[in-house]
Amino acid sequence: MRLFPFLTLLAFAETLSAQHESPALQNAFLRPHTSLNGDWQHFPDRYEAYFYDFVRVPFDSSKQGRGDFAAMDAVARDKTERYEYGFDGTPVLHVPGDWNTQYERYLLYEGSIWYRKKFPAPKRSAGERVILRFGAANYRADVYVNGQKAGVHTGGFTPFQFDVTGLLRGGDSSNSLVVRVDNQRSREAVPTDVTDWWNYGGLTRDVGLYVLPNTYVSDYQIQLADAKTLAGFVQLEGTNRARQTVKIDCRELGFGVSLTTDANGRASFRESVTAKRMWKPSDPYRYSFIVDAGPDRTTDRIGLRTIATQGTKLLLNGEPIFLRGISVHEEAPSRGGRANGWEDAAVTIGRAKELGCNFMRLAHYPHNEYMPRLADSLGILLWEEVPVYWTIAWGNPATYANAERQLTELITRDRNRAAVIIWSMANETPDIPERLTFLKRLAAHARAIDGTRLISAALFKAGKGAQQYEVADPFAEFADVVSFNEYIGWYEGTPAALPGAKFSFRQNKPVIISEFGGGARAGLHGDSLTRWSEEYQAWLYRETTKLVDRTPEVAGMTPWILADFRSPRRNLPGIQDGWNRKGLIGEHGERKLAFYTLQAYYHERATRKP
Repeated sequence: MRLFPFLTLLAFAETLSAQHESPALQNAFLRPHTSLNGDWQHFPDRYEAYFYDFVRVPFDSSKQGRGDFAAMDAVARDKTERYEYGFDGTPVLHVPGDWNTQYERYLLYEGSIWYRKKFPAPKRSAGERVILRFGAANYRADVYVNGQKAGVHTGGFTPFQFDVTGLLRGGDSSNSLVVRVDNQRSREAVPTDVTDWWNYGGLTRDVGLYVLPNTYVSDYQIQLADAKTLAGFVQLEGTNRARQTVKIDCRELGFGVSLTTDANGRASFRESVTAKRMWKPSDPYRYSFIVDAGPDRTTDRIGLRTIATQGTKLLLNGEPIFLRGISVHEEAPSRGGRANGWEDAAVTIGRAKELGCNFMRLAHYPHNEYMPRLADSLGILLWEEVPVYWTIAWGNPATYANAERQLTELITRDRNRAAVIIWSMANETPDIPERLTFLKRLAAHARAIDGTRLISAALFKAGKGAQQYEVADPFAEFADVVSFNEYIGWYEGTPAALPGAKFSFRQNKPVIISEFGGGARAGLHGDSLTRWSEEYQAWLYRETTKLVDRTPEVAGMTPWILADFRSPRRNLPGIQDGWNRKGLIGEHGERKLAFYTLQAYYHERATRKP
């Protein structure tokens, strides 16, 4: 009973703090902005002593004397004032970046860290507004501008923003941006408290300020509904968003349309077009579109393609395609830690292309925006997913709302990237009624806000008898593509079991083997029966690709995984040492034997007729 007043107060405080939150800005990536990347002052707050009082009530609650939160960034005015915290003189953390790899003492740190950045207000004209945007912060971020709370965001991998126009000091005055980032795991969170990857904390992606007109283009989608029809919408935000004229033009297509927004600032279109160059991996061509809403105008380069299914075939632009894929985690390929920036994306995609891939599964959460942007230009198809992983609290309404919000933020960010062809709802989740309801709701929501892509989820296989398998998960009936993870030869016997393995499918749908593989320490050699050797891993890949060849329903695969990645669950001394070793590339960039095994298979597979 004593918790109720606290929970009510906390919910009330968060409601108040969200007053500046605004819908995610479409195409922020290509809009002019002021970067706030760089060095930020910081200090850790493991006991959350600077966020909660001793009875666990937030200091920034309206019931507390420190409601304006100005004290957090204050300096003593004379010798009588007492402060037990402050940013002046503290070390810096680089943003974007995780804190785990910047200081050895933070390697395993899970808790709160306070960040501060001082900056001049960007120049703006009367009536213009300023949006503060974060690419992501893991996991919860409480944001304060000049001592006033701008808002809260929960979820570690998707963008969020706040309208801070009324919080900034003008002229040459210095502005203070303070962010509390808390990466503690919890049972009710998305992802939940049990994972198999490193919990990198911090402001892990770009931070910037955007000066926009009072009424501006908040969101839009421009995609092919079918080979001859271009469809989508434009959404305006602002006080004058109703009954406004919006124009969309693409000179190269000979396309132009003038729309009038409704009372909610939205205008939809559906027009016939003839696209002479359809986006595909061998020709990732993108058209230049202009979205003009008077005071606000933005340009975007968008590829046009269709993705569909026909029985067990996967059709890209009406033609069958086999997805030669690989799974990847968002780890920096050269320096370690959370990946961010063009260089990390270029190295990762370059490795996939070296392997012979035309497809990548971005697991198990939304990766940074550089990945889909670069995949768009380099011709790599993508599977993107939200971190609905393992033991999510299926019956908790707040957990579902969190997952749906993260899915919305992901789709909003990448809805115009032709490279993205699959939205995944989950990975390796239990077949129970509450979970099926959860995933069906997510899938319906994804289709409602973007009907131009396919829906899937990485499911479990089921045994029918001796070496006979199927995908019996009921969610497969609600997916467009049946995907499943299998580890025959690693968690189930040795690769000697693979020649006798056989899969059958109830569903007349394309199948993707979303995971298979086994661990190998780079440089460890032995005969093919020696676990953890490169030879064992290569043998497993040889036998699994034979299984793929004799399973005609399989339209693609994304073996687990491109490169070794950090995981606290993996601690076999001398072998794992805190790394998941299923990568085809070692932690120092070494190509293992299985890399070349899969590379040869993909090169041969690319020459086959679908």
